[in-house]
Amino acid sequence: MAIHMPRIIQARQILKRSLSNGGSTPASMDIPKGYFAIYVGEQEKKRFVVPVSILSEPRFQELLHQSEQEFGYNNPMGGITIPCSEDVFTDIASRFGAF
Repeated sequence: MAIHMPRIIQARQILKRSLSNGGSTPASMDIPKGYFAIYVGEQEKKRFVVPVSILSEPRFQELLHQSEQEFGYNNPMGGITIPCSEDVFTDIASRFGAF
């Protein structure tokens, strides 16, 4: 019998792995406690700093799962990359008060 972890725990694990891959870069130094950086965009990536509270949102968890499928855990940018357009991301994030 398999035990399935809730998606929030999976999202936190993705975040931890991402931060461990590139968490000591100078860009990570300007992230306030309780926030994390992600990269969004189809061609050129834009960096966003969002609150960790967004990890509990089902729509954001879907984006994290897509990110895992497309990019895996070893991202060359040293952070989480979300595979959607900037407009879609800002719409989703603004609904949850991330901005």
